[in-house]
Amino acid sequence: MLHEDLMLLCINQQNGRMLANSTSVDNALAGAVLIELVNSGRVAFEPNGKKLQVVDPSPLNDRLLQEAVSRFDKPMRAQRAVERVRKKLWDNVVAQLVDRGVVRVQPRKVLGIFPAKSYLITDERAYDEVRKAAGEVAAGYRGPDERTGSLITLLYAVNAVHHVFEGDKRELKKRAKDISAGHWAGDAVRRAVEAVQGGVTAAASAAASGE
Repeated sequence: MLHEDLMLLCINQQNGRMLANSTSVDNALAGAVLIELVNSGRVAFEPNGKKLQVVDPSPLNDRLLQEAVSRFDKPMRAQRAVERVRKKLWDNVVAQLVDRGVVRVQPRKVLGIFPAKSYLITDERAYDEVRKAAGEVAAGYRGPDERTGSLITLLYAVNAVHHVFEGDKRELKKRAKDISAGHWAGDAVRRAVEAVQGGVTAAASAAASGE
């Protein structure tokens, strides 16, 4: 799942901490879930492309995606959908990774006082696979496909590409910008990713400004 891949990309394998701030990760995860819902055929954009709505209410086998669908009580713009879907999403994605045996959560304290968590990678093969696939695209070694293109576009939308991947910040951001504007997906997926990207960017800007 795209949201699980994105979470793995944001984990520092060395210490189990996050490579990007929590707000950025929350918004990017919500964008990933929305793309999955569009790809599943459960959610689609209205003909004018302005709002997302449920077009197939049949149950999904995935509890996380099903919960996300339940947040759509009416058609809503991509930014609003991101804001609705991201609630409790972090914990739910981590829970799925824990259930799959990919991640183990370890409590820790910041400054010896404030409770926090580390996310320790327990399935290095799964972690290495997604990081290699997305990292090669981010570095320009190969072109994006729907999966890696979506991941990098979402990270670019929250200004986190240079935090997640090693390399020159300016070059990474330039390549990510080019990828986000590229033609690596079919028309339907491309339109969905573009709209979700806009929603993620708007939600991230609103969060940063305290709106």
